[in-house]
Amino acid sequence: SKLNLFEKLMIIKAFKEEKLIFAITNYVSTELGKAFIESPGVLLHLLYNDTSSTIPLIFVLSPGSDPFVAFQKFATEFGMIDKLRAISLGQGQGPIAEQLINDGQKEGHWIFLQNCHLASSWMLRMENLVQNLIEDPSNINPKFRLFLSSMPSKSFPSFVLQNSLKVTNEPPKGLRANMKRSFTDINND
Repeated sequence: SKLNLFEKLMIIKAFKEEKLIFAITNYVSTELGKAFIESPGVLLHLLYNDTSSTIPLIFVLSPGSDPFVAFQKFATEFGMIDKLRAISLGQGQGPIAEQLINDGQKEGHWIFLQNCHLASSWMLRMENLVQNLIEDPSNINPKFRLFLSSMPSKSFPSFVLQNSLKVTNEPPKGLRANMKRSFTDINND
């Protein structure tokens, strides 16, 4: 046919809109390269360099994403797996998480609070804990780090969001991208 790829996109938009996403992906891949359609993995070592004992790192979750396995691997490579403490938040887990944070500040642990969106009743207390980290860092072990994961939630404290490093990692789309990510993770082990 005499139509170029962009003109074909316009026809697809007009007559087969349900195929448009696939066509756009194909167009971007052809015109710009595959690197522009594949999401890169999160480079935790680069993110870690931007954190401190008073700047939490928030993993903003999307459906199907779970950064914890990659995070454990990073903690192992960094030599902190023995000092990693993690808890999945939910009903009644707030006081345990608070104790982990308090102990972690003293002992230089990495604390990972998973699924913060499931503990909406504890969010105000978490906000106070993070505020104390920022306002009084004098008694905090410099190796201490606070990592949080949460789906987007209205109950998540804006103060914590504003004073944290935020990262999102979409799960790979499609079987091919999922397999590629899985093999990359295996090869890196």
